[in-house]
Amino acid sequence: MADKKAQLIIEGAAPVELPVLTGTVGPDVIDVRSLTSTGHFTFDPGFMSTASCESKITYIDGDKGILLHRGYPIEQLAEKSDYLETCYLLLNGELPTAEQKAQFVSTIKNHTIVHEQLKTFLNGFRRDAHPMAVMCGIVGALSAFYHDSLDINNPQHREISAHRLIAKMPTIAAMVYKYSMGQPIMYPRNDLSYSENFLHMMFNTPAEVKPISPVLANAMDRIFILHADHEQNASTSTVRLAGSTGANPFACIAAGIAALWGPAHGGANEAVLTMLDEIGDVSNIEKFLAKAKDKNDPFKLMGFGHRVYKNFDPRAKVMKKTCDEVLGELGINDPQLELAMKLEEIALKDPYFAERNLYPNVDFYSGIILKAIGIPTSMFTVIFAMSRTVGWISHWKEMIASGQKIGRPRQLYTGYAKRDLPR
Repeated sequence: MADKKAQLIIEGAAPVELPVLTGTVGPDVIDVRSLTSTGHFTFDPGFMSTASCESKITYIDGDKGILLHRGYPIEQLAEKSDYLETCYLLLNGELPTAEQKAQFVSTIKNHTIVHEQLKTFLNGFRRDAHPMAVMCGIVGALSAFYHDSLDINNPQHREISAHRLIAKMPTIAAMVYKYSMGQPIMYPRNDLSYSENFLHMMFNTPAEVKPISPVLANAMDRIFILHADHEQNASTSTVRLAGSTGANPFACIAAGIAALWGPAHGGANEAVLTMLDEIGDVSNIEKFLAKAKDKNDPFKLMGFGHRVYKNFDPRAKVMKKTCDEVLGELGINDPQLELAMKLEEIALKDPYFAERNLYPNVDFYSGIILKAIGIPTSMFTVIFAMSRTVGWISHWKEMIASGQKIGRPRQLYTGYAKRDLPR
């Protein structure tokens, strides 16, 4: 793995040899762990050029628009797999056999119900609280309800906690929504698929249980798959850092939810609809595209381009197809959705955006799909957290199994040197 060396020249000191590590794919990595012995360390705010860990789970090549989960392209998983099979893959490293898949699905279904006292806990929140605030609080509290399997050094306990989190997140998310609406909480049904069950708990009531549309269930499943993991992003890194302290898995996932809540991370699809509200009408599109091109104008075209993907977002192609299917199924006459489709059409033809590879990303289409299904904007990031839980817990499990030391970043100190009190 370390088959070559890099040499660091520090003025006035002997050259320092550093191993160069080679991964399966991607750039080589200079191992700087021994650098502290020279009295130096690196400075990299935002970790833009620093690998914080070794991982076998997800690989991204942003320049080429590649996203692989355990080596499988995201496009193939979204088209040919389903969310729970993808969960199994992320957790275990390989696709399941038919028998393993059936057992895994059965295990998840048997963990979907949450402790009944959680409903009492839920009543402590204001009904107008942001769903992410409630979600963060409830997930963090799960360790108080499921403390029979919190030994992080026990592989079986880690497995049980992973299954519980994947199974219970849709139930908790739907509970949060129903609570905010003042509606009765719907229990999960084990005869439904993962995505069907979520839609059932979200939109059915004890007075009226409607069948779940296969098109909408398939759309939700794809949204779950396309958001399942995305390498060492801010929330995943937060889960890993919290986990490196030995914190229990529920606390670590709550930390990930808190990080995801930030508008710069998980709020992008919500920001798309906010932008559409600002544009207001199809007649205003050209004016706002001009504002987006103006470097002196603070307006940004949300849902176009991506920090990581410099060419195209591989998830967006799948999501666009799903978006078209959902809108065709529902036949909605919604001015905001009509505006979104027109904005997409005009922006894709505009040379300014084409030359800069500012194409619609996964957030643009997922926001439109969720709105069309009837999910309120405040719930968008909750659904993102639901989807990403399997990625978080997979990275947490990998980190614990590797014996990674507690995270402890360094700093460049620019404050006062030692000084004495003036008395």
